Amino acid sequence: KYSFFERCQTPELAAAITIQPVEQIGVDAAILFSDILVVPQAMGMEVQMVEGTGPILPVPIRNQGDLNRLQGAEVRERLCYVYEAIRLTKKMLNGRVPLIGFAGAPWTLLCYMVQGRGSKTFDEAKTFCYCYPELARRLLESITIATIAYLEGQVEAGVDVVQIFDSWGGLLGKHDFEQWSLPYIQQIIRALKGKVLTIIFAKGAWQSLGILAATGADGLGIDWCVEPKTARQLAGDGITLQGNFDPAKLLSPIETMSQEVKMMMKHFANGSHIANLGHGILPNTPVSHARAFVEMVKRYQGV
Repeated sequence: KYSFFERCQTPELAAAITIQPVEQIGVDAAILFSDILVVPQAMGMEVQMVEGTGPILPVPIRNQGDLNRLQGAEVRERLCYVYEAIRLTKKMLNGRVPLIGFAGAPWTLLCYMVQGRGSKTFDEAKTFCYCYPELARRLLESITIATIAYLEGQVEAGVDVVQIFDSWGGLLGKHDFEQWSLPYIQQIIRALKGKVLTIIFAKGAWQSLGILAATGADGLGIDWCVEPKTARQLAGDGITLQGNFDPAKLLSPIETMSQEVKMMMKHFANGSHIANLGHGILPNTPVSHARAFVEMVKRYQGV
């Protein structure tokens, strides 16, 4: 009945969608229904969600003039619909489970804002940074300031945890990641320290887990391409790891999935761990298989 962004921008719809996995699948936390691209929208960019194509930003950032058009001062006010969705969700959950809020990492948002669309390589975004480094840094700083204000608003509205998604961090080598992504994530973590629990998920950037752990975040998400033992060695013992079940394995037969879940849980047994997928759930996943995954994890833990 509604377009994607109508669902995001209508608090009653967003709240109803947020609690569905809690009621239908039995997860131990609700994750706010929204999208990372609401921040570029609030900064004044047009964002379209096109069926079968994904996000399109018709007027991407390519030069100083484009950057000058961005608006930062009113971002928090323009995202008030998110805060209302949080308040409604908290009321509907009535303390059953905690609520996780989130935002995109500045590097990942830059990728969309410069490329203007989804991409497997985001070559135009990377070229922008390499050819116009000062302009890229100004853009990243603007995104960071807006993201901090946005997440502070989420915290005040009642989220219990916030997660920073750097979905395209893995497109950067270690040196580039620590130049173009890490400093801005660090700024966000510092701004939120003492206000809320934080989790960083930089997909594919496993080589930087150690320095991500040093940001002071409370948790690190990892995908299925890094072994739990390796992740723990890199991140150290003082931080919770989250992940790392391959979402495609939810499509496998239940018995196969059961063995895979047991293997994952065993590999994470020697440290603090949040059982989760290693990235977003696939649209064609049967609800019964998602429910089975959750039940398998809980049985393994003796819950």
